[in-house]
Amino acid sequence: MPTVLITGANRGLGLEFVRSFAAEGWRVHACARNVEKAKSVKALEGDVVCHKLDVTNGLKVASLARSLAEEPLDLLINNAGIYGSRADFGETDFDDWATTLSVNTLAPLRMAERFVGMLEKGERKTIVNISSRMGSIASTGTGGSYAYRSSKAALNMVTKGLSADLGPKGFTVVSFHPGWVQTDMGGEEADIPSDESIVGMRKVIAGLTTEDNGKFFNYDGSEIDW
Repeated sequence: MPTVLITGANRGLGLEFVRSFAAEGWRVHACARNVEKAKSVKALEGDVVCHKLDVTNGLKVASLARSLAEEPLDLLINNAGIYGSRADFGETDFDDWATTLSVNTLAPLRMAERFVGMLEKGERKTIVNISSRMGSIASTGTGGSYAYRSSKAALNMVTKGLSADLGPKGFTVVSFHPGWVQTDMGGEEADIPSDESIVGMRKVIAGLTTEDNGKFFNYDGSEIDW
């Protein structure tokens, strides 16, 4: 039975990831900061184990990794993320920016470092970082959203760095743009529902090989320029 660990699993894309993998018989470690309120996750059928986890807390991440150390892990999905301040130029909240970087950029690397031992025991050895097209420097033609854009651009660099470090060990590390999704972050006017995004990303993930290591994908499988 393949095993996946998903952060930010109590709502939006994270919840849909959990539902999708559980329905296909995967063992799912569903991590969320407010897991005690994650009634939707706990109500799901399947082999789902909920963990209370603040991905910005290094001690908590290390503790969870130790408790699961003997279990093989096939797939790590770094999904937890925040948008941060939407302030315009000249009104930047730098404390908020630091928080956004902590969640969106530092935490995925922390998770990779702490859970790499479990991933080495798994068959798929795959790390998926949920990024955004807004983190693509090549695609940026507007200003604003500095905290979010920079955190996702930095996450893409984390992906490339991990792909170089872990690729020789048989790992596949990729970034995904999930689309503009109808979640709490994306809003009701977004382009696609979360289940459509998940179906697309799941299809791409299922077909990943080591040849895809270090790539940046759209949810539909097309590649995005860094």
